[in-house]
Amino acid sequence: MDEEYDVIVLGTGLKECIISGLLSVDGLKVLHMDRNDYYGGESSSLNLTKLWKRFKGNDSPPEHLGISKEYNVDMVPKFMMANGALVRVLIHTSVTKYLNFKAVDGSFVYNNGKIHKVPATDVEALKSNLMGLFEKRRARKFFIYVQDYEEEDAKSHEGLDLTKVTTREVISKYGLEDDTVDFIGHALALHRDDSYLDEPALDTVKRMKLYAESLARFQGGSPYIYPLYGLGELPQAFARLSAVYGGTYMLNKPECKVEFDESGKAYGVTSEGETAKCKKVVCDPSYLPEKVKKVGRVARAICIMKHPIPDTKDSHSVQIILPKKQLKRKSDMYVFCCSYAHNVAPKGKFIAFVSTEAETDKPEIELKPGIDLLGPVEETFFDIYDRYEPINNPEEDSCFLTNSYDASTHFETTVKDVLSLYNKITGKELDLSVDLNAASATEQEAA
Repeated sequence: MDEEYDVIVLGTGLKECIISGLLSVDGLKVLHMDRNDYYGGESSSLNLTKLWKRFKGNDSPPEHLGISKEYNVDMVPKFMMANGALVRVLIHTSVTKYLNFKAVDGSFVYNNGKIHKVPATDVEALKSNLMGLFEKRRARKFFIYVQDYEEEDAKSHEGLDLTKVTTREVISKYGLEDDTVDFIGHALALHRDDSYLDEPALDTVKRMKLYAESLARFQGGSPYIYPLYGLGELPQAFARLSAVYGGTYMLNKPECKVEFDESGKAYGVTSEGETAKCKKVVCDPSYLPEKVKKVGRVARAICIMKHPIPDTKDSHSVQIILPKKQLKRKSDMYVFCCSYAHNVAPKGKFIAFVSTEAETDKPEIELKPGIDLLGPVEETFFDIYDRYEPINNPEEDSCFLTNSYDASTHFETTVKDVLSLYNKITGKELDLSVDLNAASATEQEAA
């Protein structure tokens, strides 16, 4: 331990492991430590015995739920956009060789009490039962505009400068109804609130294009992919990557106290009487609680079932977004379902998650609209946890903290946080302009 490192990373959650892997690939000397004796931190995947112990207080789950080790239940369930930033990071780092992916069957949105497939193209808009006949035509024209839009081609802009014109103004040009705007903004562009309506439209158009491109990539029923054996595989894959490039890993290290010099800069980490020195420290909020502030809470239900979610075309894996307006809430609700098809449960078992930004202390009541969509449930576990964001200045203390995971069931916000942190640590942008069509490993394994 008594060595000097460029960076010491504390916690083996997904964000910390991605950062560790990226920095190791860059040639930095990295020491990665965790107080736990397992990888994943808050983003680990648990077998049934561990899940039962965590939420029920004992480790004796009923036999009818099946074999414990066949469960891999994500503590932070999220799907990856097939053409998104995380897949680009996986390809950039060649982590794909440690993982197998499978396309997610369905992407749905809750509207007026029913579940509908999210239309992402002009063809799907015409087929969608989300809209009436005239609204379908208007939506189709808008989708064609988005599909044809190219930043570098002024002819495709139809006279609109999307770096200045707001999303609200673009949408009003096409005369779309509020319910249509709702599913486009929240289930397709994946915005978490409505502030995007008064911001430049370019971001929303890019998000919609990403959704459509991801959907087209595997010709499946959704734009998402998900690793076999659950998300717990991801931190371990990035840990392997870091180790290949010389990173050192130490699990089960108690305390992990960050040491500061007189000027307040971090210079090392002490554990079990030994201090490893470093230039920079990266960690999750739990390691430096005095440098973060609480910004919210996430309420989540984990449900074990023996059937797919009704009205999702018997999908073995699915995301359903319940926009906040539909529920008269301040934030969206998310339903995530995976099953034995992804090797996260015994044959015939499905695992569904319902999550949202908590607005009360009663997740059982708050999550009911999402849970009601699931049909009969064999077992339910409720969880509520605090969300933190850093308040420190890394230039002053050399500490780079990740944000807590939000309630969304897709990875776009997670990767945004990682790429921002990478930029702050290294002073450079990560080049993710990989040729996704050439990335045959992910292509084949998700097919």
